[in-house]
Amino acid sequence: MEEIRYRELSPAELDASLLRSFNRYQETNRVWYIEDGEWKQKDDHFVDHWDDDKKRLVLQDLQRCVREGGIVVGAFAADTLVGFANIEGELFGSQGEYVELPYIHVSNEQRGKRIGGTLFALCCEKAKARGAKKLYIAAHPSIQTQHFYRSAGCVLAAEINQRIYEREPLDIQLERVL
Repeated sequence: MEEIRYRELSPAELDASLLRSFNRYQETNRVWYIEDGEWKQKDDHFVDHWDDDKKRLVLQDLQRCVREGGIVVGAFAADTLVGFANIEGELFGSQGEYVELPYIHVSNEQRGKRIGGTLFALCCEKAKARGAKKLYIAAHPSIQTQHFYRSAGCVLAAEINQRIYEREPLDIQLERVL
């Protein structure tokens, strides 16, 4: 089994080559949704796959995050990025206790190796060190993604950040107490 190394990425590393071989592919057949405060499942088939244009947009988002005081953490097999996550630099919420975790992704061929769990734990540590009391996650509704977040201790967010919600209204707004 290859060794996976984790580290915070510098602004200089957030260049066009970073995501070149990253395989963001997810096929979804069932999703969770919330209706009248209850969790429900339904069939919904779609595929998420990042092309070069989407990778460029993600990279721009990560660069902006770091410029504005956030952190990007990468997981590497040899010198290849196989997973990444980030937390924003801004605290928000009525008590200023939330920090957003906008991205956490593991390259398709590397899933099932606990890389996502390690990235999540690292982001929790870094968010707590910056004074956050909760992570805020707008999470993909797929059964697999929701299972990941539930097993990491996430629950429905007590407060909804309208700006984040409006970016992707089908995402489920979660939080994780740190």
